[in-house]
Amino acid sequence: MATRFEIVLHGANATSLRAAGEEALDEIARIESQLSLYRPTSEIARVNARAAYEPVRVTPPVYNLLKHARDLSGACERAFDITIAPLVRCWGFMGGTGEAADPKQLAEARECIGMAHVHFDDAKQTIQFDRPGVMLDLGAIGKGYAIDRAVEFLLEAGVESALVHGGTSTVYGIGKPMDGGAWKVAVANAFGTPNTDSIALPTITLENEALSVSAIWGRSFEKEGKMLGHVIDPRTGEPTQTAQLATVITKSATDSDALSTALLVLGQPGETTLKQTFPTIRTFIL
Repeated sequence: MATRFEIVLHGANATSLRAAGEEALDEIARIESQLSLYRPTSEIARVNARAAYEPVRVTPPVYNLLKHARDLSGACERAFDITIAPLVRCWGFMGGTGEAADPKQLAEARECIGMAHVHFDDAKQTIQFDRPGVMLDLGAIGKGYAIDRAVEFLLEAGVESALVHGGTSTVYGIGKPMDGGAWKVAVANAFGTPNTDSIALPTITLENEALSVSAIWGRSFEKEGKMLGHVIDPRTGEPTQTAQLATVITKSATDSDALSTALLVLGQPGETTLKQTFPTIRTFIL
């Protein structure tokens, strides 16, 4: 995830709140050690290194998360897909700010994309790829999952009012702030993007809900006058150009994280598509 997480806690007992917050942050760090694409000791790194050659057993939470990611991919017409890593590498976003993809390498990478290449054995809790070159990247769901786990720890500790924030893109509001209203989260505008400078982006209210934002700016580069961002359409292999920003609000940070990426890829029609399967979500797209 390689990002900063912050927690705001409200309550009468500062000592117990601090202890709960530290435990929640420890859980986020533990999840980072499981899901990181870049740590060679993580479960995901081990799967990426070995699953093309043999079944790789993972812990039940990671196994269930991968299955959930598969189900989400199917529900949003493959606009979200954790096998995106080969394309991320082709476009120079794996540890970089992006560059034009080589056509031959891009064609090879596209052959490795799709959850159909990932096979699950429920009895043995193993993951196997059906070809070399397949690689998982949980960058569009891991942050939300970590926040959900932190929220579980806080609720179990009796916390009734908190805001959990990760990487400027996903946030969860527990209960209400001390003033009694809902948590208010502003959606940031793009820097220097002419199409959005004059548009007032919304302030979202949260109460026991998560909000996630995906946008084409951030890690991006310009090519032929177009801004190409790090969110890639797994179906075409190209950086998405259908929208500039997508926001999803729902009860699960895991889901909001993944679905905001899907909505950015699907564009305006994606609001209808996603609400058919997730009727309670709130969305905003630009």
